[in-house]
Amino acid sequence: MAPKISLTRYLVEQQRADGTIPSQLRLLLEVVARACKSISLSVNKGALGGVLGTAGSENVQGEVQKKLDIIANDVLIEANEWGGHLAAMASEEMEGIHVIPNRYPQGEFLLLFDPLDGSSNIDVNVSIGTIFSVLRKPEGTGVSEQDFLQAGAKQVAAGYCVYGPQTTLVLTVGAGVAMFTLDREQGSFVLTQENVQIPQDTKEFAINMSNMRHWDAPVRRYIDECLEGTEGVRGKDFNMRWIASMVADVHRILTRGGVFMYPWDKREPEKPGKLRLMYEANPMSWLVEQAGGAASNGRQRILDIPPSKLHERVSVILGSKNEVERLVGYHQATGV
Repeated sequence: MAPKISLTRYLVEQQRADGTIPSQLRLLLEVVARACKSISLSVNKGALGGVLGTAGSENVQGEVQKKLDIIANDVLIEANEWGGHLAAMASEEMEGIHVIPNRYPQGEFLLLFDPLDGSSNIDVNVSIGTIFSVLRKPEGTGVSEQDFLQAGAKQVAAGYCVYGPQTTLVLTVGAGVAMFTLDREQGSFVLTQENVQIPQDTKEFAINMSNMRHWDAPVRRYIDECLEGTEGVRGKDFNMRWIASMVADVHRILTRGGVFMYPWDKREPEKPGKLRLMYEANPMSWLVEQAGGAASNGRQRILDIPPSKLHERVSVILGSKNEVERLVGYHQATGV
């Protein structure tokens, strides 16, 4: 039987092999993983830990916060601010950046995270997760919000942890995608899959169909063709999957293929989309591309979008490459 490879061993070997990751980044990723283990414990306790329900507050997005949203945010901040690897952090739950306090050494990296994605599923015991992204801080003294406004293509690490029947950490440092499963008996993440690849073709799509009347023509055309099945132009039957947790939907796509869509719609026409570019779209898009898939807002590659603000929103289409390219073609044909 082959020996189990821990997350620490995997990262050390990546560091030794070709210098893919510097030592400080390796240590940072181990700290993030430990924080995810702590969040997993709180999620698993559920009602027994008194962590279900709302907190009676709203985040910067104007969304009602769940107790676990705040717990997960606090866990990630407390775990990461003292290690000397970071200059600052930014969270979907906070209005501004969290600069590392002066009493701790400042590092050369920036950490962004959605502490608990899919929080509407918390109280009904459906998979949720943590998404994170790491950028290198630009040279210069001090740190500001402007330092975070880098295109997704400049990420040096990205990943997520999904809290489901198993707790699974999915990671890329720019050399493919690896999956680690939490071994609760050992208390460590163990490598369970390397070189994850998304099939280029699929028969599954993930979208909130209740919003269909609000979509633009390219997305409606694509979904109509999928629904026509074998009698339509696609010549095959499609299945729809929708969990309302981006982590869970993307994890399914990384595991067996599919296309995930959260497009612009007419309900809030002034917003380019609903998902957050920096905390959700960028890290997930890089993971998907590293696994052979594609990610677009319908008009351009998500990782090439220059962010103009910390909480910028974006339309998202990602997953199996051929399906994403078809959707991009439909957008180009209509000019929207």
